[in-house]
Amino acid sequence: MRDIVVAVDFSKGSIHALDYAIELANLTHANVIMVWVESITGDEVAMAKEVKEIRGEAKRNLEELLEQYKGKLNPGKLTAKVRKGRVYTELSNFVKQNDCCLLIVGAHGSSGFEEYWIGTNAFRIVSSSTSPVVTVKYNYEIKRGFRKILFPVYHTPQTLHKVEFTANLAKATGADINLLALNTGGLKSLQRVVDSNLSKVKTYLEEKDVNYIVDSINSENTAADIIEHARMVDADLIAIMTDVQDQSSSVLLGPFAQQLVNYSPVPVLSIHPRNNFSL
Repeated sequence: MRDIVVAVDFSKGSIHALDYAIELANLTHANVIMVWVESITGDEVAMAKEVKEIRGEAKRNLEELLEQYKGKLNPGKLTAKVRKGRVYTELSNFVKQNDCCLLIVGAHGSSGFEEYWIGTNAFRIVSSSTSPVVTVKYNYEIKRGFRKILFPVYHTPQTLHKVEFTANLAKATGADINLLALNTGGLKSLQRVVDSNLSKVKTYLEEKDVNYIVDSINSENTAADIIEHARMVDADLIAIMTDVQDQSSSVLLGPFAQQLVNYSPVPVLSIHPRNNFSL
């Protein structure tokens, strides 16, 4: 795999995300780049002295993290970069400009909601990044490895867009893929489309020599059912699409992805649909 980027703001959640990134990088022989974004704007800009102090403290913190974590990354290399601007824009641009394969973000939110809710920046990062993003809760047990990736399959064509990256990740980590065929409407016509998509995914995984198993459920509450199934099969990651481009479909729109990212105790891999994708 290419370089993995981890967003760092020195919070408990972002340091946990760094640990997660290093565990993944060690499995995939990737490098890890920590990125801190200086996002001071508005009236704070006039506080030149305070801004300089914040910037200096952040750089010292990055140096300390480099010293503390560089020995944990093997054989990859750990580096750090500083950007200035909107957090979600700068991270998305950095990943794209440097051809990185993945962005990892610690999903932490306001006091009282940290276990269940991601912060504003984390959600904006997932929404705006055209590269795959993994959101990981601060209390997720990291040293589990990557044994099983849950891959929900729907009736929309966009559900196929995540198969290539997910298969490559499974191959690199040695994980199996748990395909979960979801009929969200109870209609036989929708089930036939789901079955067709499932067949295409199975064929692709077989060609790539990726192990998989298949489950299927009728679902009335898609996000909740996916989370419950992830718990039941002890999945290490859930692969989803962030949105669909066909606005007539309500299954994979932003709110659905938001529910999964917000409430899943299991890390969530969010992938954007591509206009030029075919399977």
